[in-house]
Amino acid sequence: MTTLLHTAEELRARARAGRRTVVMTMGALHEGHATLIREARKLAGREGEVVVTVFVNPLQFGAGEDLDRYPRTLDADVKVAEQAGADVVFAPSVDEVYPGGEPQVRITAGPMGERLEGASRPGHFDGMLTVVAKLLHLTAPDMALYGQKDAQQLAMIRRMVRDLNFGMEIVGVPTVREEDGLALSSRNRYLSPAERRTALALSQALFAGQDRHAAQEALRARAALAPSTHARAEALSALGESRAAADAHAVATAVPGGPAAVRAAAQLVLDEASRLEPPLELDYLALVDPSDFTEVSDGFTGDAVLAIAAKVGTTRLIDNIPLTFGALGAAS
Repeated sequence: MTTLLHTAEELRARARAGRRTVVMTMGALHEGHATLIREARKLAGREGEVVVTVFVNPLQFGAGEDLDRYPRTLDADVKVAEQAGADVVFAPSVDEVYPGGEPQVRITAGPMGERLEGASRPGHFDGMLTVVAKLLHLTAPDMALYGQKDAQQLAMIRRMVRDLNFGMEIVGVPTVREEDGLALSSRNRYLSPAERRTALALSQALFAGQDRHAAQEALRARAALAPSTHARAEALSALGESRAAADAHAVATAVPGGPAAVRAAAQLVLDEASRLEPPLELDYLALVDPSDFTEVSDGFTGDAVLAIAAKVGTTRLIDNIPLTFGALGAAS
């Protein structure tokens, strides 16, 4: 049976045996949250404790954003958390988290917090990091889990915990998607049927970029293994890359994966979606280094994140997918 608590004093009074894992949410729990909770249950083990926080943080909402509109479904959230294996749902009030009103001292996100989501939503990451810091202190976990759908948020929490010596492990959990590919989000409920069809372009653009990346990585790896220019051309032809086969030498010496080509493949899908009814209004498409969320160049090798934010109707959605450049050809 999951226990519902509202104060930090109640949470501190609980006896602790094994590891405590924490999943932080703003409520309106769905299968994506349930996946996080189930993973937290595995990591905590039978002797440990899983705490799910439910708190709609006012500091994360800018002017004109949907603080009042954000769904609040605590009774249903407790049921979802219980079914997924949570021991505690910690649902503090605003006064409990900010007892003196809005905090005068806050966590500052720094340059990384001014990019992408930070540029679109000024102050968002300062508010997010401030409440995460407070909830980490209030819940005192050994481990905290966050979804990779909010890739920039996850990267910034990891950076804060490392830079400020919080002393707990931060675990990223892969994005959960619906059958049609749309990333699960509490905001999906705002979409009309027509808007949802348009919104599918976010994940379709990411998958197009991923497919382009995989083809180019495989192409270069195959070309690198071929001993001669003629053999390289045959290898490329076998992959159905007729243009590349026409110039095997150029392909063999090209940058693995081609970040520019990945961006272009994703952008093509988004351009088509901008002509739909209703249209997709792109905020940004970016291919970034997850360590600082700066754009990667065509000479980049290593892990990257292809990220998208767009509005459909009045609903703003984000999505991303991880990619690794240069992996297949690294051994050649």
